[in-house]
Amino acid sequence: MTSPLIRGQGPVLASSLALLLVGCVGSTTGYLGAASAPAPVYASAPPAPNRNPDELIGRWGYAAYNRDTDRARTQAAARVGCNRPYAITPGPNGGVLMHLADEPELQELRLKLGSDGKTYLGLDGPAPDLRDREVVSLDGQVMVMRWVDPEVASRYGTSVHVRCGGPSVAASKRKAG
Repeated sequence: MTSPLIRGQGPVLASSLALLLVGCVGSTTGYLGAASAPAPVYASAPPAPNRNPDELIGRWGYAAYNRDTDRARTQAAARVGCNRPYAITPGPNGGVLMHLADEPELQELRLKLGSDGKTYLGLDGPAPDLRDREVVSLDGQVMVMRWVDPEVASRYGTSVHVRCGGPSVAASKRKAG
């Protein structure tokens, strides 16, 4: 004979026991399961086609525009920016160190291929991400990028970077090889 306290509680007890067992298996210190590495939050996007992060490394004059009609004038202003260049340096894990919008700290960014077939520069993860920049053009001497986030793009505009001094590291390697 079952106790009146337990009668009718079978489904509740079974559910509670199932949750308890699932908690043990999912725990890193559980009795029934071994610890496992957590899954990555984001998988890296595939690398951008025909692009090498070495193409970005160097000293760059910088300017930005909001209207396409201002692009030529802005490129000339970026050349003047070589008086106080923006340095893009290699990152410790194969990317490049640059700033994200509104961030004072350098971040390691990567060139990556977006789901739309365009090339982006941003943090690891699928592209385009709102923190990414679309690489509109990059010829070794001039780089034009546009922020993906419309609000950030409206504040910062489309950036024009003009290489200061000699050819890019990647171009030097191609000539030497």
